[in-house]
Amino acid sequence: MTQPTSKSPFYPKSHILAASGVAALLSLALLVFPSREVEAKKTLINMDISNSTGQLIQERDNVRQLTSTLETPAEPSEPASPFASISPSIEEDPETARSAPELEPAEQNNLASKEPKWKEVTVKNGDTLSTIFENVGLSTTTLHDALNSASEAKRFSQLRVGQKLEFKVSPDGQLLSLRSKPSTLETLTLSRTESGYDLKRDLAEPKTEKAYARGVIESSLFAAARRAGLSHDMTMALANVFAYDVDFALDIREGDEFEVIYEKKMVDGKRVGNGNILAARFTNRGKTYTAVRYTNKQGNTNYYTADGSSMRRAFIRTPVEFARISSRFSLGRYHPVLNKLRAHKGVDYAAPTGTPIHATGDGRIVEAGRKGGYGNAVVIQHGKRYSTVYGHMSRFAKGIRAGTSVKQGQVIGYVGMTGLATGPHLHYEFRINGTHVDPLGVKLPMADPIAKGEKQRFLAQSHPLMARMDQEKATLIALNKR
Repeated sequence: MTQPTSKSPFYPKSHILAASGVAALLSLALLVFPSREVEAKKTLINMDISNSTGQLIQERDNVRQLTSTLETPAEPSEPASPFASISPSIEEDPETARSAPELEPAEQNNLASKEPKWKEVTVKNGDTLSTIFENVGLSTTTLHDALNSASEAKRFSQLRVGQKLEFKVSPDGQLLSLRSKPSTLETLTLSRTESGYDLKRDLAEPKTEKAYARGVIESSLFAAARRAGLSHDMTMALANVFAYDVDFALDIREGDEFEVIYEKKMVDGKRVGNGNILAARFTNRGKTYTAVRYTNKQGNTNYYTADGSSMRRAFIRTPVEFARISSRFSLGRYHPVLNKLRAHKGVDYAAPTGTPIHATGDGRIVEAGRKGGYGNAVVIQHGKRYSTVYGHMSRFAKGIRAGTSVKQGQVIGYVGMTGLATGPHLHYEFRINGTHVDPLGVKLPMADPIAKGEKQRFLAQSHPLMARMDQEKATLIALNKR
């Protein structure tokens, strides 16, 4: 047997077979895959042929398995890699493998919890702003700083049961914002700034709509108006519109009826108040009176009849609203204090002490003070011909003194029982050229009607309002008959 020389080293047959197989596999890979991918993958193959015979045998078996994989048909859209069984991760492109790290759910919740949120507090009976701040976790120092940041900020302490306050507090317990709604139309917001707090006041602009109401009097005007959905203030306004024609203390009868078209103010679909009476009708003892509100080109507003005649008279009928007539004008009345017959040259209106007394016309006060049996009294001169007297007042209104001018409807004093009086009431007299006349029967002078130059403009407003009242009334009557 010939001995091998040093120039021709001996390699076992198994080594030569393994090396041949690896070389063939690499040649095939160069044909199937791009060179960049081969360069990335070929480093995974162990090329150390100096391993032990057992290791080479294992590599040969692996090569056979890979060769078998290549012979298996792959999906057309995604060819199978012969190295998939060796390292599946090598198919991911290192360029696309870089992505932003995602936060764990616990970390996301932790960050979200640190975001300041609004907290709503409903004021309960006995609550103060101090106790509410304490319950929210805010200090008295914060309360003091907030209330003293602006003059209107003290309004936050004016609380009512059921009112809602909204707080925005930072994670470290600092007040960021405080919000309150003193009324439906108003919102106050106090916001923290670098220098302290800033107060913002927002007023909602209500939308004005026209509304209709109708009522029939069974017991009183107020009861009928309440059933028709009118507020107390709106009922008073209705009475004032017709005060020149109807004595609401004396003339109201069962079966009288009224109709009103008025403004209602809405915010977010909710009524927040009422506006003016635009048109009205009042039927008293079978006679119907109409009224339409009109503002002329000079900006003066008054009520006129539907045809443009003035409703305003120089005097209103009653100086005390909804009072009871306790004694009428008479030339031979038995005096309850003097116990003898004595002319009663005026009308007495019984009303609770403190009820406001109104001047029945524009004029100038000639007397205001103690006046014998009249007690505390006011005498007003209206031009040259007319004068009125108001007696038994409990006190005078502010600013009422001799020499001052007053307007029709202005409060001049309050009902009392000073002088010769057995109970709280107003004694009212009406004089023409110094002669006493019956205030309930005298024909009162009228104010001027609509100017000729504005008549067409007025009628363009009046006619549609009257037509709507006719239509609304007919609809209500038809519904009530069903």
